Amino acid sequence: MSDVVVPQVDPRSGYLAQKDEIDAAIAKVLDGGWYVLGREVTAFETEFAAYLRAPHAVGVASGTDAIEIALRAIGVGLGDTVITVSHTAVATVAAIERCGAQPVFVDIDPDTFTMDAPCLEVAFQSIQSCQVRMPKAVVPVHLYGQAADMTSIVEIARRFGAYVIEDCAQAHGAAQRGHRVGTLGDLAAFSFYPTKNLGAFGDGGIVVTASEDLAERLRCLREYGWRDRYISEKPGINSRLDELQAAILRVRLRKLDDDNGARRRLADLYRSALVHAEVIHPTVGRDNDHVYHQYVIRCPRRDALRANLSQRGITTGIHYPVPVHLQPAFRGRVAYQGPLEHTERAASEILSLPMFPHLSESDIRSVSAHCLDILRKPA
Repeated sequence: MSDVVVPQVDPRSGYLAQKDEIDAAIAKVLDGGWYVLGREVTAFETEFAAYLRAPHAVGVASGTDAIEIALRAIGVGLGDTVITVSHTAVATVAAIERCGAQPVFVDIDPDTFTMDAPCLEVAFQSIQSCQVRMPKAVVPVHLYGQAADMTSIVEIARRFGAYVIEDCAQAHGAAQRGHRVGTLGDLAAFSFYPTKNLGAFGDGGIVVTASEDLAERLRCLREYGWRDRYISEKPGINSRLDELQAAILRVRLRKLDDDNGARRRLADLYRSALVHAEVIHPTVGRDNDHVYHQYVIRCPRRDALRANLSQRGITTGIHYPVPVHLQPAFRGRVAYQGPLEHTERAASEILSLPMFPHLSESDIRSVSAHCLDILRKPA
């Protein structure tokens, strides 16, 4: 192994970049003596909603909980179906199943890796022709840092009477047609896992909506169905964003746009440095403002490239190596509409190169040089 050591992600670098502010925010919470659903959570909900230009944001304990609570808020439950994609983190599907609903998968666009709108249209038509209960919701996943085709997806969902819940776990700050993700559907779920564009120091999530009624339902559902303390008006769960994470997120939110700008500059460097490599670079969808949560290339020799980079001290990732519908826990028991050929092919070719805001330009050049050297050699 060479002396080159480049991690695929490095959440600690984000902490060190704002260490004094974060340490002060943590100390303030510890000294204050209120640790769950207090002033920091309320302030962060307000600030995050303002950042998105959305009316309401409700903090919860994780991104998975955010999707589940959003689904429950619109009445998704036992016997319902929800259309989503199989090329996503298992969390998307786990949240659907935790509501008692059944996920139905459609294929992805091979260029953007996000939900293919024509496939969604065909799925609705097919389900309608079977004269069974229509899907109650669609969950498009804004993957790797850019939005799905929300104009088409929302229009299709509206025609068939379905809600749209955005999975924004990998797209904090991304936009489409000038509107930030999280404001394009009926509700939106964000994760603040430490490696996200906006990351906490543990789990955390938030649900965003323009509806005051839905926001009130979300607040009720996240805490046992309470409106008045200790009195459950409806079945709810315990999913509360804690004060420490909210305080950290308030600090980190101030630099989110700067960090996303750094990610774009690093992506441009990869694109130029690897222009002659045997890889396909990320495609930016029409009208999209990409924030590069991951820099995902496609390479027919993916496994060999990854192994050789690892030997040279460069860590990469595969997001995701096995589509959800082919994983042992789901194979044979989940439904999908049409072949998922693009989903399955992507899983065999995608590779996430190192990407985080504090990655240096010299690291990008080094990673690119090693990629070129490896791919120049015969298979």
